[in-house]
Amino acid sequence: MDSLHFRAATQADIPALVDLVTSAYRGDSSRSGWTTEADMLDGQRIDPVVLAADIVRPRSVVLLAERAGQLLACAHVADEDGAGYFGMFSVRPDLQGSGVGKAVLAEAERIAREDWQLPAMRMSVIDIRDELIAFYQRRGYVRTGIHKPFPYGDERYGIPLRDDLRFEVLHKDLGGGDGT
Repeated sequence: MDSLHFRAATQADIPALVDLVTSAYRGDSSRSGWTTEADMLDGQRIDPVVLAADIVRPRSVVLLAERAGQLLACAHVADEDGAGYFGMFSVRPDLQGSGVGKAVLAEAERIAREDWQLPAMRMSVIDIRDELIAFYQRRGYVRTGIHKPFPYGDERYGIPLRDDLRFEVLHKDLGGGDGT
């Protein structure tokens, strides 16, 4: 089996990224994986305009994982307030549980720690996603108890199917950076 190849996304990758992220989180295709949000949210999962801005923003990379030229997974990594931010994590539903996601997370942490010298990684996860939070906890992330509101009314992030959605910030020390 060929190994994973990582690269930064370009504007030309946006249509494939929108398809990948949507397949991992929305609609019937997402139900074959364990990351589905189909019972919580409808509509789009990623806005192409937001994605385009993330691709060109300084100290921000939309990381792609490919094998034999096929897009398998992606994540957004950025320097936000002196820590790495990890988001838009998506693995093709038929490959979830295969180790691809663990490799993407490890590469994102490496970028934050080694390339940007950041001391920690943070992410925001819908706090009722217990299985997803447990995945991150097994990889050293801790729940902070810091909650952020879900952007109800902003359809760029989906159409909520329930009224109790909010995010919790997860944190992991990376053992690098300048300690600030």
